[in-house]
Amino acid sequence: MTTQVTTVSGRIIEDPPFARFIFNDTRFAWFWAIIRVLLGVSWFQSGWGKVTNPAWMDGGAALRGFWENAVRIPETGRPPIAFDWYRDFIQGLLDANAYTWFAPFVAISEVLVGAALVLGAFVGIAAFGGALMNWNFVMAGTASSNALLGLAALFLILAWKTAGWWGLDRFLLPRVGVPWMWIDSAKPPHEPRAMAAEVE
Repeated sequence: MTTQVTTVSGRIIEDPPFARFIFNDTRFAWFWAIIRVLLGVSWFQSGWGKVTNPAWMDGGAALRGFWENAVRIPETGRPPIAFDWYRDFIQGLLDANAYTWFAPFVAISEVLVGAALVLGAFVGIAAFGGALMNWNFVMAGTASSNALLGLAALFLILAWKTAGWWGLDRFLLPRVGVPWMWIDSAKPPHEPRAMAAEVE
């Protein structure tokens, strides 16, 4: 049985019980805390290695080398980047010497994403930032563990309401005004009174 909430602007179809338990129930928050901390430690270690490396922080030589290898088209075999538009994008960054500021940005971003995930602070946003970096690494031809880490980040994004329950989000999200704060009210602040109807 599925519950639908009819409002003036349309219908809201609630998640099935299993999805609600996995992604929205604090009883399952311990699982997301483990995934979150493991992913956060991985990001923090990777970022800290870059932050303490002059090849990343002073001129971006490491990122320049990575980009140059990524855009190179070999005489035989497949190029690292499969999509021409992404190769053009990276080549444009190379031509603009963007690696000089982009390398420190990547390094610091990895540290911040890792720290936020470990602490459980704004997990959904941090996981999205991590997934975006994973996607770019994969697009640039570096498979490694990026696909698995990106998948873990995707699940943390889906579980953003409870993934930081055993962390700072338990205190931060209510202070910033999370969307579900009005769930027990007679009506949300931007909608007229809703009428719930159960349909099979």
